[in-house]
Amino acid sequence: MNRTGVYTSIVFLAILCTPLFATAAETQNHPKAELFGGYQYSRIGGSGGVNADGWNAAITSDVTHWFGVTADFSGAYKSFGGINAKAYTYTVGPTLSARGARVTCFTHMLLGGFHASAGFQGLSGSINGFAMMVGGGVDVKVTTHIAIRVIQPDWILWRAQGLTEKKNARISTGIVFRL
Repeated sequence: MNRTGVYTSIVFLAILCTPLFATAAETQNHPKAELFGGYQYSRIGGSGGVNADGWNAAITSDVTHWFGVTADFSGAYKSFGGINAKAYTYTVGPTLSARGARVTCFTHMLLGGFHASAGFQGLSGSINGFAMMVGGGVDVKVTTHIAIRVIQPDWILWRAQGLTEKKNARISTGIVFRL
């Protein structure tokens, strides 16, 4: 997925969730915390990059019905041409939510770091650096304590050793446990 696709997804989510913003202030019953776990698809490096599969996990402490703080962790993996590559992110930041009776839309900006490594025939290398994610998502309530994260698109920026890679994106989906 290219940067335009991520931007389009975020704008689509904002339009989809606009009616919820009008009623969000009325929704006082909200979880104190949310635990998310699921699958992620990542596109690293734009059109000349690679696709990777992995996992995404997050915990959000909901301070109010519309504001929370999220800690997000993920891992993406790719093997190609005898090279085994891994990329992990660990980020934290504010999350704004619009809660309806069955649907919750959210947006977040997460800052933190990443660790990437690759190995080939006994040789390996790794790098650590700064990571930033901007995105959001849609959760659909199944029960009082369980929701499905239908989609969570994120644009990702990585910076390390004076180089910036900003043609990264991920899409996550999974289960949310509301406490």
